Amino acid sequence: MFSRLVFGLGLLSATALVHPALAADARTLQIIVSKDKQSLAVYDGTEVVATSKVSTGKDGHTTPSGIFSVLEKQKYHESNLYSNAPMPFMQRLTWSGIALHESNSVPRYPASHGCVRMPGTFAKKLYGMTEPGIPVIISDGEVVPQPIDHPTLFHPQGPTPMLLLSDVELRPSMPDSAGTPVQVAMNDTAAMPMPAAPLVAAPEAEPPSEPISMLIARRTLRETVIDIQTLLNQLGFSAGDPDGLLGPSTVQAIKSFKTLRPAEFAGDRSLVSDTLLKSVYAATGKGEPPNGVIMVRQAFKPIFEAPVTIADPGLALGTHFFTLHALDENAGTADWLGITLQNNLSRETMKRLGVTNQESSIVSGRPIARSLSRITIPDETRRRIEALIAPGSTLTISDTGLGRETGEGTDFITITRG
Repeated sequence: MFSRLVFGLGLLSATALVHPALAADARTLQIIVSKDKQSLAVYDGTEVVATSKVSTGKDGHTTPSGIFSVLEKQKYHESNLYSNAPMPFMQRLTWSGIALHESNSVPRYPASHGCVRMPGTFAKKLYGMTEPGIPVIISDGEVVPQPIDHPTLFHPQGPTPMLLLSDVELRPSMPDSAGTPVQVAMNDTAAMPMPAAPLVAAPEAEPPSEPISMLIARRTLRETVIDIQTLLNQLGFSAGDPDGLLGPSTVQAIKSFKTLRPAEFAGDRSLVSDTLLKSVYAATGKGEPPNGVIMVRQAFKPIFEAPVTIADPGLALGTHFFTLHALDENAGTADWLGITLQNNLSRETMKRLGVTNQESSIVSGRPIARSLSRITIPDETRRRIEALIAPGSTLTISDTGLGRETGEGTDFITITRG
């Protein structure tokens, strides 16, 4: 009831209404801008904690729809694109010029040059609520985060149970000198006097873990070339550093590999092809090559990426965004929220990705659950990620992969409408 009341009153008055208890942890907030409603809502989980009217981009300067995050904050900023126009309480969403900021002109219809304008009082209060990295969703229509529980989503690993020495199997250890092995574990701990514990100060509480951002997408030529470079190096061909670039060393290594298998590549005229990828995987005993990738960033910097498998690759995954609102490490549970954004693929994009049906990208039914069920993440990759997740961590699923705005000093930016 509280959230509905706040949302309704906020839209009428266009002033920020903030519930301090709900907005205490900026890591769990997310901002959702509706271009259809010309409104902005701040969510903490499923609760609306602040809302306002906005003005997005007018014709010819459309505000892009998609998944963003706050990259930079400045209390006072001047536009370097539009005659040094003032942009107080600026929160940058892209390095190409899209931001949230205060304006004296917020008529509640598209009127800006691409940014999201906000009234002054609200812009100032929102600035005080956020931190860099907070997700910002800009949608054509109104969307609301919903709780979702699915086995593909990540959960904390939980504490490792401690074994009593009486339960430990006795294993022989090799002594320094030859002779009978020495038993190193003891069954009876009561007979051993325990030394007094030293008086030490209680350890300080650890700072909250930095959230991570993740992207699951179809593999592109870049990921394919990285795999080929890595595996050719393992086979003894000098393919250079696995950087995804087709430099002279990589090209020569591919040609040398193909020369040793003339029959296999007789009809293959492409330098990089599915035939080459499958052959390199088979030569290194890796089995079938994956068709998807998961990438992980933290504090706007890449950490690692790993292969995943996407079932029914001809069917679009759609564009889905998940935020980790809370987790309980002892119980091994995680509270994820999900949003589906409409993202219709062009014919050219469908052909490039090998998509023949994009039904799942339409916002209807249960597209999130269907897409999650088609993704298989290797156990080793899952364990590594589950050791990193923290409240505020995010996951994007997108057919189109790394957007053109994703780069140095950003999280994963996905554009659904330019």
